[in-house]
Amino acid sequence: MATLEEGLTRGSEKFKSFAKKNIIVFVLILLCIGFAIGNSAFLKAANLINLTTQMAINAMLSVGLTYVIILGGIDISVGAVGALAGVITALVCRMLPAGVSVPLMVTVQIGMGLLVGIIFGSFNGYIIAKLKVVPMIATLASLSIARGLCYIFSGGTSVSGLTDTYSWLGASRLFKPADKPTGWFPVITIVVIIFVFLMHMLLSRTVFGRHVYATGSNINVAHLSGVNTTKITFRAHVICSVMASLGGVLNSSKLQNGQPGAMDGYEMFAIAATVLGGTSLTGGSGSVARAMIGCAVIAVINNGMNLMHINSYWQKAVIGGIILLAVILDMAQKKKKV
Repeated sequence: MATLEEGLTRGSEKFKSFAKKNIIVFVLILLCIGFAIGNSAFLKAANLINLTTQMAINAMLSVGLTYVIILGGIDISVGAVGALAGVITALVCRMLPAGVSVPLMVTVQIGMGLLVGIIFGSFNGYIIAKLKVVPMIATLASLSIARGLCYIFSGGTSVSGLTDTYSWLGASRLFKPADKPTGWFPVITIVVIIFVFLMHMLLSRTVFGRHVYATGSNINVAHLSGVNTTKITFRAHVICSVMASLGGVLNSSKLQNGQPGAMDGYEMFAIAATVLGGTSLTGGSGSVARAMIGCAVIAVINNGMNLMHINSYWQKAVIGGIILLAVILDMAQKKKKV
């Protein structure tokens, strides 16, 4: 009898532990059930596919932010850096000759995204890792600089007049049967899955990833253990800006123009998704895979509220509340461990 009771107790404790670690998954399931009941169109294949495109840009930003937040930092410049990458890429691609092939166009787009991301990531990484500027202040400056450059380079107007090949990366779809000539699977979703997988493997399966966790857990101990914490911090910020920049290129391709005011406020959605996924704002824990669950929650909330014709202003209020709740839960868990 005692053995049975002990087994039940252990099983109960394991279930509670599992539930605590995966509460965001249960929240996602409940949201899907609720919105499906509220509007039958939610679970239709077309809407679910659209859902992947709606969360694509946020996923790119959240992946990069995961690295920085694990370090115990923050980057609020990701939206502005993404917008700048979109504007510059649109300006460069507009100068390409007419009839340029899709492979060449995609190469230029990805190349420009990498270039802008590396430049701004290096700037953020240098002033944070080398000059020891507080991340919030450093990235606030980057936000202002990037957004200002958006309007300077674009002349304050959208960069338009781009060819159809420019939108292939962000708006085209593959697998076009006779009953669905526009295609089923979005190219942007495939691109995001590839980058998310690569960033997940880098964080979870490499020495660099282990050093990111070690630095975020205790930077002094990591330094004494032989980890070059300055280099790790620098590289993490480069990764964050590169992912944001590539996200901005995808957004620009999706819209088929470069808008200087694009992605305004996107950093809040990305931070919310990352924290919801379990990445601690105090550093040391988190994962790319779980950040994607957070992105799915944000996308489902926005999509479901749109289907139910709820005012878009309420969506921002809900996201703000989610961020606050996630931070409170994170702090509560930290206190329990102490």
